Amino acid sequence: MVNKIKLLVAFLLLVAGIAGFYLLADKATVLRILVVLAGLGAAIAMLYTTPIGQQSLSFIGESVAEARKVVWPTRKETIQTTLVVFVLVIIMAAFLAVVDIGFAFMVQWLMGRSA
Repeated sequence: MVNKIKLLVAFLLLVAGIAGFYLLADKATVLRILVVLAGLGAAIAMLYTTPIGQQSLSFIGESVAEARKVVWPTRKETIQTTLVVFVLVIIMAAFLAVVDIGFAFMVQWLMGRSA
C-alpha cells in the first residue's frame, strides 16, 4: 500500500512539474524548464524508493547500455543499402505492372471483350 502511494506521489510530482511549465507562461523559458526538470527529478527520486521504480530505472539503464552497443552503418553502407532498396522497388513495380496488365488481358479475353 505504501508503495502505491509513493507511485501516486511520483506521478503527481511529474504532473506538477508539467503543470508548472504552463502556469508560468509569463515567466522566462529557463525558469519554466527548470520547474519541469525539478518535477521530473523529484518524481524519479520518489519512484526510486519503490521496488517497481527500481526495476523500471534499472531496465532503462540496461536499455541505454544496450543502445550504446549498437553499431551504426557507415555512410557508404547506408547509400549502398538505399540504392539496393530503390532498385528492388523499381523491379517489383515493373513486375507487378506486367502481372496487372496480364490479368487485365486475361479477364478481357475470358469475358469475350476486345480491347
